[in-house]
Amino acid sequence: MSGDLHATVAGRLRRLDQRYTPNRREVVLSLLSAGGPLTIPELLGAGPGRAQSSLYRNLAVLEDAGVVHRVPTADGVARYELSEDLTDHHHHLVCRQCGTVEDFAAPAALERAVDRAAAAAEAAGFSPESHRLDLVGVCARCRSRGERAKKRE
Repeated sequence: MSGDLHATVAGRLRRLDQRYTPNRREVVLSLLSAGGPLTIPELLGAGPGRAQSSLYRNLAVLEDAGVVHRVPTADGVARYELSEDLTDHHHHLVCRQCGTVEDFAAPAALERAVDRAAAAAEAAGFSPESHRLDLVGVCARCRSRGERAKKRE
């Protein structure tokens, strides 16, 4: 998979007259191994000696090339992951308190319902390209902290 991934990333960058530099490769590898979307500080900590300005520039290029996707969150902090066509199809659980974003796979019945909705959209003349489901709420960790705080009151 990673050989194909790197060839695909390099090809997408070439279309924009960009190179697949060692720094960009490190960002891709960090996102690949993360298991979920990462913030700028998390990406900075994932690689030795990464400069923040360089990371922002590389993320912008990778996003323009369709390699990286910015995940919208409830806390306004940018999180990044590899574009879904480079990984597995998934959705997100977004905590509105701490801002964490976790990947989750929707049940097959829901995916089938979305496929039917996409077919109906096509019949109406719309050309769907993808779909995204972000469930926003409170993660187990924050909920537990809230319950502990209530017990202390």
